[in-house]
Amino acid sequence: MQTPVIKTEKLTKRFGDFIAAKELSFEVYPGEIFGFLGANGAGKTTAMRMLCGLSKPSSGTATIAGFDVYRSPNEIKKNIGYMSQKFSLHEDLTVMENIRFYGGIYGLSNEQLKTKSAELVELLGLQNETKKLVSELPLGWKQKLAFSVAVIHQPKIVFLDEPTGGVDPVTRRQFWDLIYDASDKGIAVFVTTHYMDEAEYCNRVSIMVDGNIEALDTPVNLKKQFSVNSMEEVFYQLARGAKRKAD
Repeated sequence: MQTPVIKTEKLTKRFGDFIAAKELSFEVYPGEIFGFLGANGAGKTTAMRMLCGLSKPSSGTATIAGFDVYRSPNEIKKNIGYMSQKFSLHEDLTVMENIRFYGGIYGLSNEQLKTKSAELVELLGLQNETKKLVSELPLGWKQKLAFSVAVIHQPKIVFLDEPTGGVDPVTRRQFWDLIYDASDKGIAVFVTTHYMDEAEYCNRVSIMVDGNIEALDTPVNLKKQFSVNSMEEVFYQLARGAKRKAD
């Protein structure tokens, strides 16, 4: 059996008397597309920050890409990719400058950067856009470029925090083609989204409510469990009783 790239046991984050994330236990495997859902205030952002090595847990255990969240946060950062809803790109740099900047941050050698840059530009069809400022690109191209630089170093896991917010359905579909490609290469994809149709594309889905994981299974099994026809209905049944309103 495969070794999980994310493994948590009762992972918890407290802020004083407030428990933002409570005893989260789950595993994510190489190449798996893992949906991490929850309404505003559910604790998704807090959980993701712990998994990325940005926030120290209050209790529980977790290993990310084989590294302990307490002892090796810097090693975790080297072995993951991350893309936020704001795309994480530098608008005042060109396409190629962004690629080289992030490749350098992720520790690629000059030779690796040269090869990876050429591959990425060809993959995205940006051969005529390399000298353009990122600010001049359409939103969909920014999104696809941001994802591609997040995995340029072939991380074991890429974290995507609501990556498709604000883009049209066609571009969202194209973005998911990139996710599938990364998954096929063995990269685990940990994705948060507000689009319930995207939950259907995941291998497994976890749904958080008020700091707890209330459901975790494949989309097919979750729909059977709740006797509904869509992930939107599953989500509604779980989230309608939520008491929190913001993370």
